[in-house]
Amino acid sequence: MKITGIELRRIAMPLVAPFRTSFGTETRRDVLLLRVVTPEAEGWGECVAMSGPFYSSEYVDGAADVLRRFLIPALPPAVDAYGVGRALRPFKGHRMAKAALEAAVLDARLREAGQSLASFLGASAERVPAGVSVGIMNSVPELLDAVARYLDEGYIRIKLKIEPGWDLEPVRAVRERFGPGVPLQVDANAAYTLTDAPHLARLDEFGLLLIEQPLADDDIVQHAQLARRVSTPICLDESIHSAADAAAAVSLGACSVINIKPGRVGGYLEARRIHDLCRAHGVAVWCGGMLETGIGRAANVALAALPGFTLPGDTSGSRRYYTTDVTAPFELRDGHLDVPTGPGIGVEPVPEVLDEVTTATEWIPF
Repeated sequence: MKITGIELRRIAMPLVAPFRTSFGTETRRDVLLLRVVTPEAEGWGECVAMSGPFYSSEYVDGAADVLRRFLIPALPPAVDAYGVGRALRPFKGHRMAKAALEAAVLDARLREAGQSLASFLGASAERVPAGVSVGIMNSVPELLDAVARYLDEGYIRIKLKIEPGWDLEPVRAVRERFGPGVPLQVDANAAYTLTDAPHLARLDEFGLLLIEQPLADDDIVQHAQLARRVSTPICLDESIHSAADAAAAVSLGACSVINIKPGRVGGYLEARRIHDLCRAHGVAVWCGGMLETGIGRAANVALAALPGFTLPGDTSGSRRYYTTDVTAPFELRDGHLDVPTGPGIGVEPVPEVLDEVTTATEWIPF
């Protein structure tokens, strides 16, 4: 596939409500989109890096810089998605930037071929169950109102963000209010240390699906120690950057569940490798989210349709985060989202909406 040029497009997307985690509060997303143009098609990719280096070392300005200075110039004029990975291998890190570039190339290639991303990845489902991530609130009553609203909307699974000082009380309140039948999990975003193990073990009484990333992202060994001291399954997120990381974590007993975020692991091809490895070893996986627009959400839903994704992901409907999405909105139907079946990611940006939220564009010719 011959590339004519690549557009970097920055858009500003206000969130419908502030989203607070243990590492900060977001009120808007500064999103970097990539558009790969070929003589026959164009493809879209979304970089999930945040405005600052909080979730990971990557941030959106840095992603744009490494793309224009290093990653895009490294591509040969004719390339497919597998070739993107080979071309970018010399560059350390920057997985979110690499993932966006790979996704845009893959989308363009699949549109040329008339094949959906879901089909290409090996999806087995036509729709996927949707969970929702609930940020840290100002009060327990506010949290209970939010959870009630999401359950009324049909979400199948609730995930609560936690941090020291906001963990046992909100989890207990949600369990008491909504009962043991609601699938419930928590996400600490690395907010605890191993010395908190006795405290984290107190979460066992609530019958949680999992505790996500309780300890530091760079310490798989201590997660293995924690896993022996709590009965709730440990899920790793920030610790897993590749299939090799996943293999190490599984072999050490550091987790029994893995959250697969394509941006965090360098793209959808590596995400599929992690899925395949975990499925072979009986490790559950689910698809995480980074507050994506419809472009990134479409690709995530396609990934979540693979057979190893046995737990509901953070593949919420569009209106969970945005009043107006840049694509036709993803709507919840009976607690599920339909897997796009059109060529590539199966969705297109709405031109007038995209223009309205665009803050800058840059064209890089080949």
